[in-house]
Amino acid sequence: MKQFNAFRNAAALCALLATLTAASVAAAEKRQIEHKESIYNSIYVSENGPYVIMEFGRNRTLYTESAANRSDPLELPVAYTRYMTVGMAYPKRVGKVLEIGLGGGSTVSYLSRTFPGLEIDAAELDPVVIDFARKYFFVEESESLRLHERDGRIFLLRSKGGYDMALIDAYRGPFVPFHLLTKEFYQLVSDRLAPDGVVLQNVDPGTMLFESAVATIRSVFETVEIYEARGNYVILAHHGPRKSDAELAARASALDQAQKPRYPLSDMIQQRRSAARDGGQVLTDDFAPVEALKATRRHNLPEDAQ
Repeated sequence: MKQFNAFRNAAALCALLATLTAASVAAAEKRQIEHKESIYNSIYVSENGPYVIMEFGRNRTLYTESAANRSDPLELPVAYTRYMTVGMAYPKRVGKVLEIGLGGGSTVSYLSRTFPGLEIDAAELDPVVIDFARKYFFVEESESLRLHERDGRIFLLRSKGGYDMALIDAYRGPFVPFHLLTKEFYQLVSDRLAPDGVVLQNVDPGTMLFESAVATIRSVFETVEIYEARGNYVILAHHGPRKSDAELAARASALDQAQKPRYPLSDMIQQRRSAARDGGQVLTDDFAPVEALKATRRHNLPEDAQ
């Protein structure tokens, strides 16, 4: 989820589209479809060529939350969402998946269509986001893909768990809600994972919040890895030692051969690396200055000094 300054000119729009697709689409094609003010967000849906885009407005700035290609439901235009699926290669078997933060629902829709048999729960606090996901982003609920209008942490507290993979992708504009970034939250995630389960979270790498997120996840999980996706980082964590290259490659290859995913797991696992130990602050329910950390670049430089 990268920041785009309201797409005030054609250059800004083309920068977004370069992230979404290799094809260039003229700025004149961008058209707002719908705008609603919910209790939690100012939500915009726009179209540009074949793409539909969900954005949250905050302080006169628009933040991209999700994008989809209406002519190709299996495309994941935003690169980091592809890497959120790499966790499929880690457990011996993935049968049950949780997503916290639905957005347009592109990731869970892709997983549901690509890997038949998955049981997916998606928890989303904002009912308008859920409505827009259904209306514009191909999200089709079923017995195997269930949408829950509820705060993700509360959903976990009331859940029986047993998840093989948990995806954390909740944002309110530029910020991850603080209660989804604390040690207590990750301990709850750990308690609701299957024994060899894996958790993945999308975090902006450019600020001190990233280092604190890594330190906090590491305070709960033994292994923490990073996948870089065109400027965004996906943090992946699990209990137990780091999986060998051979073991991970074998699982990825087996899934690729069986399910033929649009984005092969064998290719994506080549990008994994261990998370550096940079000494970020461990965030807790009593101390989680998320907005302050987000507003400060890594190495203690404020954003406006860059």
